[in-house]
Amino acid sequence: MSQQQLGRGPLRSHGTPPERRTPSEAARFLGWLGSLGCAAAGYAVFQFLFGVLPGSLDGEAARYLISGVSGIGTGVAAWLAAALVRARTGAAGPAMRTAVVVARREPGPLPQLFAAAHGTLAERVSVVDDPSRGRLTGWSHSLGESSPPRPTSVGTAYGLHIMLDFGVPDGRLHTGDLVDTLWRLRLPDGGWSARSQGAEARPEVTALVLGALARAGTSGERLAEEVGRCTAGFTRELDRAGRESTHVVTTVLRGLLRAAPDSAVLPVLREALADGAISDPRRDHLRCWSYRLDPPYGMPSALHTAQAVVALDRASRVLEEPEGAGVRSAREDGVRWLLACTGASHQRCPDLRNLREEVRRPRTDDPSRHEVLNVRHFTASWVVRALMTPGARAVAAQDGLEEAWRERLDGAAAAVWAGQTDGIWSMGRHENSELRQPMWMTYQGLSALRAHAVWMYRPEE
Repeated sequence: MSQQQLGRGPLRSHGTPPERRTPSEAARFLGWLGSLGCAAAGYAVFQFLFGVLPGSLDGEAARYLISGVSGIGTGVAAWLAAALVRARTGAAGPAMRTAVVVARREPGPLPQLFAAAHGTLAERVSVVDDPSRGRLTGWSHSLGESSPPRPTSVGTAYGLHIMLDFGVPDGRLHTGDLVDTLWRLRLPDGGWSARSQGAEARPEVTALVLGALARAGTSGERLAEEVGRCTAGFTRELDRAGRESTHVVTTVLRGLLRAAPDSAVLPVLREALADGAISDPRRDHLRCWSYRLDPPYGMPSALHTAQAVVALDRASRVLEEPEGAGVRSAREDGVRWLLACTGASHQRCPDLRNLREEVRRPRTDDPSRHEVLNVRHFTASWVVRALMTPGARAVAAQDGLEEAWRERLDGAAAAVWAGQTDGIWSMGRHENSELRQPMWMTYQGLSALRAHAVWMYRPEE
């Protein structure tokens, strides 16, 4: 999808130049009449003076001379005046036409898409009076659930992110109600978990909620206790499956960079993420990421590479501790790997297909059994976010890959756009019909398109 189709194109086209406008037959006829008018005016002056000049002038030749000179002068003056008027009209014409074109330009589709999404979320927000937790205001995991929806930690956290992106345009939704609900959904022992994970807090969900609360303005002092619980439990001894998962580590890293940018665990997670990069012989041995950070790694994945690039780029700009050469090299290789998609085209790349994975953890009450978290991913939105990081743009400029960068970014943005209907994103038809409109997918779609529109805005054009 081109920038013009997305409603972010320039006011003028840089393609086929506009056709040169030629005078119409009517305009040429009027110009011919104007020329005759100048000659007629000169002749009239000649006849008038020849008739009124006194015969006492030195012969008839003198009368002809005076009348002729006066007539010619009048004709020339009239012609010059007409030429001046035509010149001024010609100069003003293009400006007037440009003004008309600009005035008639309609707004792009993004404002309507955002308005439709906000309207849908306002209509489908769930308000439940819980006897033990009080009033809960938010969203369930998916907008398409048929049973009476009940706010969940994951759905409400992503809904809060969306409202913060929108800037809360009206009073139908209050971010304060969403913040209060997230605190009321906190588990008895602290932290948050997904609906399918039961009553044990998990670091990826806790970091997601803490990041949303921090973004909404919750003080660091209030968040500190929950940050401590999250980091204390996210160790290889207590959560080996989580520490080996690229998805879990990048989610925790992004959330804590918002909620606790001075946390001592962040440099450790950054190093662990960079160390988990693998070499891909199919793409010039560039480093990238799979779904695991430890052996056996699995196949290279555009999704997990994009997630790692986003997390590492954000860490490089937030953490006080400078990014080491090894971390920077892995991050930059990840960008180059994304730009080297085999079979890539402007509109389609095999890297953009959506993925799903399982995060399996032994249950604490029965280690012989596993808790299984099914995670679905919106790959195109992650590729958009990764390619729009400042570090990715710098790599593309340094390596002379700006054209490839632009094509990959435009193709990924087009894939994001294609997944929505009236600002709500849906998973594939093979998914459970009640889970086909997850809140996280709508947030990622809206966030990616909004960031892309801001990135591509060029006022000089």
